[in-house]
Amino acid sequence: MSTAGAAVPAATGAWREGDPPGRRQWYAAEKPLPLEAGGELPGVRLAFETWGRLAPDRSNAVLVLHALTGDSHVHGPAGPGHPTPGWWDALVGPGRALDTDRWFVVAPNVLGGCQGSTGPASARPGGDRAWGGAFPFLTQRDQVAAEAGLADALGIDRWALVAGGSMGGMRAVEWAVSYPERTGALLLLATTAAASAEQIAWADIQLHAVRGDPHWQGGDYHGSGRGPHAGLGLARRLAHVTYRSEPELGARFGRLPQGSEDPWRGGRYRVESYLDHHAAKLVRRFDAASYAVLTEAMNAHDVGRDRGGTRAALARVTARTLVAGVDSDRLYPLAQQRELAALIPGADRPRVVESPYGHDGFL
Repeated sequence: MSTAGAAVPAATGAWREGDPPGRRQWYAAEKPLPLEAGGELPGVRLAFETWGRLAPDRSNAVLVLHALTGDSHVHGPAGPGHPTPGWWDALVGPGRALDTDRWFVVAPNVLGGCQGSTGPASARPGGDRAWGGAFPFLTQRDQVAAEAGLADALGIDRWALVAGGSMGGMRAVEWAVSYPERTGALLLLATTAAASAEQIAWADIQLHAVRGDPHWQGGDYHGSGRGPHAGLGLARRLAHVTYRSEPELGARFGRLPQGSEDPWRGGRYRVESYLDHHAAKLVRRFDAASYAVLTEAMNAHDVGRDRGGTRAALARVTARTLVAGVDSDRLYPLAQQRELAALIPGADRPRVVESPYGHDGFL
Protein backbone atom coordinates (compact mmCIF):
# COMPACT_ATOMS: atom_id res chain seq x y z
CA MET A 1 0.00 0.00 0.00
CA SER A 2 1.27 3.48 -0.79
CA THR A 3 2.43 5.64 2.11
CA ALA A 4 1.86 9.34 2.52
CA GLY A 5 5.59 10.06 2.41
CA ALA A 6 6.31 8.26 -0.85
CA ALA A 7 7.70 10.57 -3.53
CA VAL A 8 6.02 8.75 -6.42
CA PRO A 9 2.71 6.96 -5.76
CA ALA A 10 2.34 3.34 -6.76
CA ALA A 11 0.02 2.57 -9.67
CA THR A 12 -2.79 2.03 -7.18
CA GLY A 13 -3.48 2.87 -3.56
CA ALA A 14 -5.57 -0.29 -3.21
CA TRP A 15 -4.99 -2.79 -0.43
CA ARG A 16 -3.17 -5.75 -1.99
CA GLU A 17 -2.47 -9.30 -0.88
CA GLY A 18 0.60 -9.20 1.32
CA ASP A 19 -0.22 -5.77 2.80
CA PRO A 20 -0.87 -5.64 6.56
CA PRO A 21 -4.46 -6.79 7.17
CA GLY A 22 -5.04 -4.45 10.09
CA ARG A 23 -8.42 -5.22 11.70
CA ARG A 24 -9.89 -6.66 8.54
CA GLN A 25 -11.68 -9.99 8.37
CA TRP A 26 -12.88 -11.56 5.14
CA TYR A 27 -16.06 -13.17 3.89
CA ALA A 28 -15.73 -15.31 0.76
CA ALA A 29 -18.85 -16.19 -1.22
CA GLU A 30 -19.22 -19.87 -2.10
CA LYS A 31 -20.90 -19.18 -5.43
CA PRO A 32 -20.54 -16.52 -8.15
CA LEU A 33 -22.72 -13.45 -7.59
CA PRO A 34 -25.46 -12.93 -10.23
CA LEU A 35 -25.35 -9.33 -11.46
CA GLU A 36 -28.31 -7.10 -12.21
CA ALA A 37 -26.80 -6.03 -15.54
CA GLY A 38 -26.29 -9.66 -16.56
CA GLY A 39 -23.61 -12.26 -16.04
CA GLU A 40 -22.03 -13.05 -12.72
CA LEU A 41 -18.97 -12.18 -10.65
CA PRO A 42 -16.91 -15.13 -9.39
CA GLY A 43 -14.60 -15.18 -6.40
CA VAL A 44 -16.39 -12.47 -4.41
CA ARG A 45 -14.72 -11.49 -1.14
CA LEU A 46 -15.73 -8.71 1.21
CA ALA A 47 -13.36 -7.22 3.74
CA PHE A 48 -15.11 -6.14 6.92
CA GLU A 49 -14.44 -5.05 10.47
CA THR A 50 -16.47 -5.59 13.61
CA TRP A 51 -16.65 -3.98 17.04
CA GLY A 52 -18.47 -5.19 20.13
CA ARG A 53 -19.89 -8.64 20.73
CA LEU A 54 -22.81 -10.34 18.98
CA ALA A 55 -25.57 -11.17 21.47
CA PRO A 56 -26.55 -14.84 21.90
CA ASP A 57 -29.89 -14.14 20.19
CA ARG A 58 -28.06 -12.09 17.48
CA SER A 59 -30.43 -9.16 18.02
CA ASN A 60 -27.85 -6.39 18.46
CA ALA A 61 -26.14 -6.29 15.05
CA VAL A 62 -25.72 -2.92 13.33
CA LEU A 63 -24.59 -2.52 9.72
CA VAL A 64 -22.65 0.67 8.89
CA LEU A 65 -22.15 1.45 5.19
CA HIS A 66 -19.47 3.82 3.92
CA ALA A 67 -19.49 6.52 1.24
CA LEU A 68 -17.62 6.57 -2.08
CA THR A 69 -14.00 6.71 -0.89
CA GLY A 70 -14.60 5.23 2.56
CA ASP A 71 -13.75 1.73 3.75
CA SER A 72 -14.38 -0.72 6.56
CA HIS A 73 -12.31 1.25 9.09
CA VAL A 74 -15.14 3.12 10.79
CA HIS A 75 -13.59 3.15 14.24
CA GLY A 76 -10.04 3.10 15.55
CA PRO A 77 -6.67 4.72 14.96
CA ALA A 78 -4.55 4.71 11.83
CA GLY A 79 -1.92 2.00 11.76
CA PRO A 80 -0.59 -0.92 9.72
CA GLY A 81 -3.21 -1.69 7.08
CA HIS A 82 -5.25 1.43 7.88
CA PRO A 83 -3.71 4.64 6.50
CA THR A 84 -6.36 6.86 8.08
CA PRO A 85 -8.24 6.84 11.42
CA GLY A 86 -11.82 5.62 11.64
CA TRP A 87 -13.98 7.81 9.44
CA TRP A 88 -16.92 7.84 11.89
CA ASP A 89 -14.96 7.64 15.12
CA ALA A 90 -17.15 10.25 16.79
CA LEU A 91 -20.23 8.06 16.28
CA VAL A 92 -18.93 4.52 16.87
CA GLY A 93 -17.24 3.24 20.02
CA PRO A 94 -17.75 2.70 23.74
CA GLY A 95 -20.20 5.22 25.15
CA ARG A 96 -20.88 6.80 21.77
CA ALA A 97 -24.09 6.87 19.72
CA LEU A 98 -23.37 3.38 18.36
CA ASP A 99 -22.13 2.10 21.68
CA THR A 100 -19.94 -0.92 21.02
CA ASP A 101 -20.47 -2.05 24.63
CA ARG A 102 -24.09 -2.64 23.59
CA TRP A 103 -24.11 -3.10 19.81
CA PHE A 104 -22.23 -5.43 17.48
CA VAL A 105 -21.17 -3.08 14.69
CA VAL A 106 -20.25 -4.48 11.28
CA ALA A 107 -18.71 -2.36 8.51
CA PRO A 108 -17.88 -3.96 5.14
CA ASN A 109 -15.75 -2.50 2.40
CA VAL A 110 -18.17 -2.23 -0.51
CA LEU A 111 -18.03 -4.70 -3.40
CA GLY A 112 -16.04 -2.97 -6.15
CA GLY A 113 -14.02 -1.10 -3.52
CA CYS A 114 -10.28 -1.21 -3.12
CA GLN A 115 -9.61 -1.77 0.57
CA GLY A 116 -9.77 -5.55 0.73
CA SER A 117 -13.01 -6.35 -1.10
CA THR A 118 -13.20 -7.70 -4.64
CA GLY A 119 -12.73 -4.87 -7.11
CA PRO A 120 -10.79 -3.90 -10.22
CA ALA A 121 -7.45 -4.04 -8.37
CA SER A 122 -8.14 -7.60 -7.15
CA ALA A 123 -6.62 -10.60 -8.86
CA ARG A 124 -8.99 -12.42 -11.20
CA PRO A 125 -9.85 -15.96 -10.07
CA GLY A 126 -7.35 -18.45 -11.43
CA GLY A 127 -4.58 -15.93 -11.99
CA ASP A 128 -2.54 -13.14 -10.48
CA ARG A 129 -3.49 -10.44 -12.97
CA ALA A 130 -5.84 -7.71 -11.74
CA TRP A 131 -9.38 -7.48 -13.06
CA GLY A 132 -8.65 -3.96 -14.28
CA GLY A 133 -10.86 -2.81 -17.13
CA ALA A 134 -12.54 -6.22 -17.37
CA PHE A 135 -14.26 -5.77 -14.01
CA PRO A 136 -18.04 -5.93 -14.58
CA PHE A 137 -20.59 -3.16 -14.16
CA LEU A 138 -22.10 -3.16 -10.66
CA THR A 139 -25.24 -1.67 -9.18
CA GLN A 140 -26.13 -0.87 -5.59
CA ARG A 141 -28.36 -3.95 -5.60
CA ASP A 142 -25.41 -6.17 -6.49
CA GLN A 143 -23.41 -4.65 -3.64
CA VAL A 144 -26.27 -5.18 -1.18
CA ALA A 145 -26.69 -8.78 -2.36
CA ALA A 146 -23.02 -9.39 -1.53
CA GLU A 147 -23.54 -7.80 1.89
CA ALA A 148 -26.53 -10.08 2.48
CA GLY A 149 -24.17 -13.00 1.93
CA LEU A 150 -21.88 -11.56 4.61
CA ALA A 151 -24.85 -11.29 6.99
CA ASP A 152 -25.71 -14.93 6.32
CA ALA A 153 -22.13 -15.97 7.04
CA LEU A 154 -22.22 -14.08 10.36
CA GLY A 155 -25.53 -15.71 11.25
CA ILE A 156 -27.38 -12.39 11.29
CA ASP A 157 -30.96 -12.82 10.10
CA ARG A 158 -31.99 -9.25 10.89
CA TRP A 159 -30.03 -6.06 11.45
CA ALA A 160 -31.14 -4.00 14.43
CA LEU A 161 -30.07 -0.98 12.37
CA VAL A 162 -28.72 -0.29 8.89
CA ALA A 163 -27.02 3.11 8.71
CA GLY A 164 -25.29 4.96 5.92
CA GLY A 165 -24.59 8.36 4.43
CA SER A 166 -24.20 9.43 0.80
CA MET A 167 -23.35 6.27 -1.21
CA GLY A 168 -23.70 4.28 2.01
CA GLY A 169 -27.18 5.72 2.35
CA MET A 170 -28.03 4.50 -1.15
CA ARG A 171 -27.11 0.98 -0.08
CA ALA A 172 -29.03 1.38 3.18
CA VAL A 173 -32.17 2.30 1.20
CA GLU A 174 -31.62 -0.76 -1.01
CA TRP A 175 -31.25 -2.96 2.06
CA ALA A 176 -34.59 -1.77 3.44
CA VAL A 177 -36.37 -2.28 0.11
CA SER A 178 -34.71 -5.53 -0.99
CA TYR A 179 -34.70 -7.13 2.47
CA PRO A 180 -37.38 -5.42 4.58
CA GLU A 181 -37.63 -8.45 6.86
CA ARG A 182 -33.91 -8.14 7.64
CA THR A 183 -33.84 -4.39 8.38
CA GLY A 184 -35.15 -3.48 11.81
CA ALA A 185 -34.34 0.23 11.73
CA LEU A 186 -32.88 2.59 9.17
CA LEU A 187 -30.71 5.70 9.39
CA LEU A 188 -30.33 7.57 6.09
CA LEU A 189 -28.00 10.56 5.95
CA ALA A 190 -27.46 12.99 3.06
CA THR A 191 -28.69 10.51 0.47
CA THR A 192 -31.41 9.95 -2.10
CA ALA A 193 -33.88 7.45 -3.53
CA ALA A 194 -32.35 7.85 -6.98
CA ALA A 195 -29.35 9.63 -8.44
CA SER A 196 -30.45 12.92 -10.01
CA ALA A 197 -29.47 14.28 -13.42
CA GLU A 198 -27.17 16.82 -11.78
CA GLN A 199 -25.47 14.19 -9.63
CA ILE A 200 -24.92 12.03 -12.71
CA ALA A 201 -23.56 15.07 -14.56
CA TRP A 202 -20.97 15.84 -11.87
CA ALA A 203 -19.98 12.18 -11.82
CA ASP A 204 -19.70 12.06 -15.60
CA ILE A 205 -17.09 14.83 -15.57
CA GLN A 206 -15.11 12.91 -12.95
CA LEU A 207 -15.28 9.70 -15.01
CA HIS A 208 -14.00 11.57 -18.07
CA ALA A 209 -11.12 12.95 -16.01
CA VAL A 210 -10.07 9.49 -14.82
CA ARG A 211 -10.49 7.75 -18.17
CA GLY A 212 -8.93 10.61 -20.11
CA ASP A 213 -5.63 10.23 -18.26
CA PRO A 214 -3.02 8.76 -20.66
CA HIS A 215 -2.03 6.27 -17.94
CA TRP A 216 -5.57 4.85 -17.70
CA GLN A 217 -4.77 2.17 -20.31
CA GLY A 218 -8.36 1.02 -20.51
CA GLY A 219 -8.28 0.35 -16.77
CA ASP A 220 -5.39 -2.13 -17.11
CA TYR A 221 -2.68 -0.08 -15.42
CA HIS A 222 -2.31 -2.06 -12.19
CA GLY A 223 0.88 -3.88 -13.14
CA SER A 224 2.40 -1.02 -15.09
CA GLY A 225 4.01 0.90 -12.22
CA ARG A 226 2.14 4.08 -13.13
CA GLY A 227 -1.54 4.79 -12.56
CA PRO A 228 -3.87 7.53 -13.83
CA HIS A 229 -3.00 9.81 -10.93
CA ALA A 230 -3.59 13.10 -12.71
CA GLY A 231 -7.08 12.02 -13.77
CA LEU A 232 -8.01 10.68 -10.35
CA GLY A 233 -6.63 13.81 -8.69
CA LEU A 234 -8.68 16.02 -11.00
CA ALA A 235 -11.81 13.96 -10.28
CA ARG A 236 -11.19 14.35 -6.55
CA ARG A 237 -10.72 18.12 -6.83
CA LEU A 238 -14.04 18.47 -8.61
CA ALA A 239 -15.84 16.12 -6.24
CA HIS A 240 -14.45 17.84 -3.17
CA VAL A 241 -15.82 21.21 -4.25
CA THR A 242 -19.30 19.65 -4.53
CA TYR A 243 -18.85 18.09 -1.06
CA ARG A 244 -18.28 21.44 0.65
CA SER A 245 -20.17 24.75 0.66
CA GLU A 246 -19.31 28.12 -0.87
CA PRO A 247 -19.61 30.00 2.45
CA GLU A 248 -17.23 27.56 4.15
CA LEU A 249 -14.64 27.82 1.37
CA GLY A 250 -14.94 31.60 1.47
CA ALA A 251 -14.53 31.78 5.24
CA ARG A 252 -11.60 29.34 5.33
CA PHE A 253 -9.62 30.48 2.31
CA GLY A 254 -11.03 33.64 0.76
CA ARG A 255 -8.70 34.98 -1.91
CA LEU A 256 -5.54 34.51 0.13
CA PRO A 257 -2.41 33.07 -1.48
CA GLN A 258 -0.80 29.90 -0.20
CA GLY A 259 2.01 31.02 2.07
CA SER A 260 4.54 33.06 0.12
CA GLU A 261 3.26 31.87 -3.27
CA ASP A 262 2.14 34.52 -5.76
CA PRO A 263 -0.86 33.40 -7.89
CA TRP A 264 0.11 36.05 -10.49
CA ARG A 265 3.46 34.33 -10.97
CA GLY A 266 2.58 30.65 -11.04
CA GLY A 267 1.74 30.32 -7.36
CA ARG A 268 -1.47 29.05 -5.81
CA TYR A 269 -4.31 30.44 -3.82
CA ARG A 270 -4.95 28.71 -0.48
CA VAL A 271 -8.06 27.01 -1.81
CA GLU A 272 -6.01 25.56 -4.69
CA SER A 273 -3.47 24.18 -2.22
CA TYR A 274 -6.35 22.65 -0.25
CA LEU A 275 -7.65 20.84 -3.35
CA ASP A 276 -4.13 19.70 -4.26
CA HIS A 277 -3.76 18.23 -0.77
CA HIS A 278 -6.98 16.20 -1.00
CA ALA A 279 -6.15 15.02 -4.50
CA ALA A 280 -2.73 13.78 -3.41
CA LYS A 281 -4.18 12.02 -0.36
CA LEU A 282 -6.75 10.11 -2.43
CA VAL A 283 -4.25 9.06 -5.09
CA ARG A 284 -2.13 7.42 -2.38
CA ARG A 285 -4.96 5.50 -0.70
CA PHE A 286 -7.43 4.67 -3.48
CA ASP A 287 -7.68 2.99 -6.86
CA ALA A 288 -8.77 4.88 -9.97
CA ALA A 289 -10.66 1.95 -11.53
CA SER A 290 -12.48 1.34 -8.27
CA TYR A 291 -13.42 5.03 -8.22
CA ALA A 292 -14.91 4.59 -11.69
CA VAL A 293 -16.80 1.37 -10.85
CA LEU A 294 -18.31 2.84 -7.67
CA THR A 295 -19.19 6.13 -9.37
CA GLU A 296 -21.06 4.26 -12.11
CA ALA A 297 -22.88 2.23 -9.45
CA MET A 298 -23.95 5.47 -7.78
CA ASN A 299 -25.19 6.81 -11.11
CA ALA A 300 -27.24 3.63 -11.54
CA HIS A 301 -28.92 4.05 -8.15
CA ASP A 302 -32.69 4.12 -8.51
CA VAL A 303 -34.62 2.32 -5.79
CA GLY A 304 -37.75 2.38 -7.97
CA ARG A 305 -36.20 0.62 -10.98
CA ASP A 306 -38.35 -2.36 -12.01
CA ARG A 307 -40.40 -1.91 -8.83
CA GLY A 308 -43.12 0.38 -10.09
CA GLY A 309 -41.33 3.62 -9.30
CA THR A 310 -39.95 5.31 -6.20
CA ARG A 311 -43.23 5.52 -4.29
CA ALA A 312 -44.02 1.83 -4.75
CA ALA A 313 -40.50 0.76 -3.87
CA LEU A 314 -40.26 2.81 -0.67
CA ALA A 315 -43.69 1.53 0.40
CA ARG A 316 -41.98 -1.84 0.92
CA VAL A 317 -39.90 -0.47 3.80
CA THR A 318 -41.03 -1.74 7.19
CA ALA A 319 -38.12 -0.41 9.24
CA ARG A 320 -38.46 2.41 11.72
CA THR A 321 -36.66 5.14 9.79
CA LEU A 322 -34.86 8.37 10.49
CA VAL A 323 -33.74 10.54 7.57
CA ALA A 324 -31.41 13.51 7.95
CA GLY A 325 -29.82 16.00 5.58
CA VAL A 326 -27.38 18.89 5.80
CA ASP A 327 -28.73 22.39 5.26
CA SER A 328 -25.69 23.49 3.20
CA ASP A 329 -25.50 20.33 1.05
CA ARG A 330 -25.54 21.36 -2.61
CA LEU A 331 -24.82 17.85 -3.94
CA TYR A 332 -27.60 15.96 -2.12
CA PRO A 333 -30.07 18.77 -1.36
CA LEU A 334 -32.62 18.54 1.42
CA ALA A 335 -35.47 17.97 -1.05
CA GLN A 336 -34.10 14.47 -1.64
CA GLN A 337 -34.16 13.61 2.06
CA ARG A 338 -37.62 15.09 2.45
CA GLU A 339 -38.84 12.81 -0.36
CA LEU A 340 -37.42 9.76 1.42
CA ALA A 341 -39.05 10.74 4.72
CA ALA A 342 -42.38 11.43 3.03
CA LEU A 343 -42.54 8.13 1.13
CA ILE A 344 -41.15 5.66 3.67
CA PRO A 345 -44.08 4.49 5.81
CA GLY A 346 -42.10 4.17 9.06
CA ALA A 347 -40.16 7.40 8.73
CA ASP A 348 -40.21 10.12 11.35
CA ARG A 349 -40.02 13.76 10.28
CA PRO A 350 -36.78 14.59 8.45
CA ARG A 351 -34.02 16.10 10.55
CA VAL A 352 -31.80 18.93 9.33
CA VAL A 353 -28.16 19.11 10.37
CA GLU A 354 -27.05 22.73 10.52
CA SER A 355 -23.49 22.73 9.25
CA PRO A 356 -21.32 25.00 7.08
CA TYR A 357 -19.48 21.95 5.68
CA GLY A 358 -21.87 21.02 2.87
CA HIS A 359 -22.38 17.37 1.96
CA ASP A 360 -19.41 16.37 4.12
CA GLY A 361 -21.38 17.59 7.12
CA PHE A 362 -22.87 14.10 7.43
CA LEU A 363 -19.43 12.89 8.55
